[in-house]
Amino acid sequence: MILKKMAMALLAVGMTAGVAAAAGDADKVLNISYVKSPFNLQSIVMKRQGLLEKELEPLGVKVVWHEITSGAQQAQAMAAGSLDVGGVMNTTSIQMARGEGNPIKIVAGVSRPTGVFAIVGKKGGVADVKSLKGKIVAGPKGTVLHQLLVAALAAEGMSIDDVQFIQMDIPKAFAALESGRVDAALLSANTVVNALNSGGTVIASAEGLVVPKLAVAASESFIAEHPDRLAAVLRAHDKAAAWIAEHHDEAVAMGAEEQGVDIPTAEKLFEWSHFTQRFNQADLDSMNDDLAFMLDNGMMRNRVDPRDIVLPGALE
Repeated sequence: MILKKMAMALLAVGMTAGVAAAAGDADKVLNISYVKSPFNLQSIVMKRQGLLEKELEPLGVKVVWHEITSGAQQAQAMAAGSLDVGGVMNTTSIQMARGEGNPIKIVAGVSRPTGVFAIVGKKGGVADVKSLKGKIVAGPKGTVLHQLLVAALAAEGMSIDDVQFIQMDIPKAFAALESGRVDAALLSANTVVNALNSGGTVIASAEGLVVPKLAVAASESFIAEHPDRLAAVLRAHDKAAAWIAEHHDEAVAMGAEEQGVDIPTAEKLFEWSHFTQRFNQADLDSMNDDLAFMLDNGMMRNRVDPRDIVLPGALE
């Protein structure tokens, strides 16, 4: 009996130690999303060159990359604690998440890619916004593309209720457009180019309707609990930008390979992206405009102050 009790006690100790070790291992991991579209060159370079891994190595922290392309899904993952850093999110998604009580903050800028987002009609189909009435449109909800669709419809006196809007991530929306299962798709970057090459038509682009702003974001708990890891992320982000500036051709070629496009297309995407490492007052003003638009069009229920969701270090 004594031996049995000792064995059970040792087993319990072993199990406790195992759980503690597992928890310790989990605590030594940084979970970050990898979003290469529309043409997020800083993230591409950071991952391809292992810049973040090098910055976190002295801390004994392992990097785990997650391919989550939707800003809304990244926000959900951060709320669930399965993602620490949103490698690239649009500010629309961040504002919508904050409006629902999800404590996410912008920690750095990425780009202002006004030229890479578009509503594209299928070959031989809809060619203008007015003709979208009653049609099937596929794309990611809770994103700047969603905002673009609502803005384009509003400019023609319509609302989102005037179309059949189906939630799909960009690759699936592109596939649905190519197969003719939808009348239009909300696309970005290389998918816009590929759709046009297949005979599609740009119904509307972000130009004049929406100013997309892409950012690096993190949960408030991660920011508070791991300032050293956040600093490592920002160093890697800035080193990637510096490397791109010094090795333009090589960086564009790297982006072309990741996106599966030729060099001329990659150069066009680079030009459209308007990269930035930090936001400025004009961006905050634009976020306020976005907020007013989303509240007026039922995309958000609660008001948020852009200054409350941008870390001071993320501003010029």
